[in-house]
Amino acid sequence: MTDEAEAVAIWIPPGGTELSAEQEADFARVAAETLGPAGASYLEELMARFSAAHPHDEPHYYLSLLGTHPAHRGQGIGMGLLTHNLAQIDREGRPAYLESSNPANNHRYERLGFVPHGDFSLPDNGPVVTTMWRPARTRTAL
Repeated sequence: MTDEAEAVAIWIPPGGTELSAEQEADFARVAAETLGPAGASYLEELMARFSAAHPHDEPHYYLSLLGTHPAHRGQGIGMGLLTHNLAQIDREGRPAYLESSNPANNHRYERLGFVPHGDFSLPDNGPVVTTMWRPARTRTAL
């Protein structure tokens, strides 16, 4: 998170998980209670599509969430935070993965070294999500 909480990035480290098994069960229960059967089914299908698209053949960092406060959007704060995060990931020599739900952002991620990896549509002919991969980089001399 930036110092003034203008932007936040949540990274799942190699071998990590977003939710524990207990948290996943709680999430499913709350989704069913809150969204009803149809909504919970839609959410389950949505999550299954994200999971199926996620590569698992090489340990990597996964950008689970990137958000910028509306009052600070368009100022480069979120991309600055990502640049800072990626420098740390580069020091470890690890690749990174993300899903882009906004095609207008794809070129921003490409400028940081991500390349399109694949894509999938959200349920009910929803928007296309682009999956993006950034190969491991070695630390260069400063």
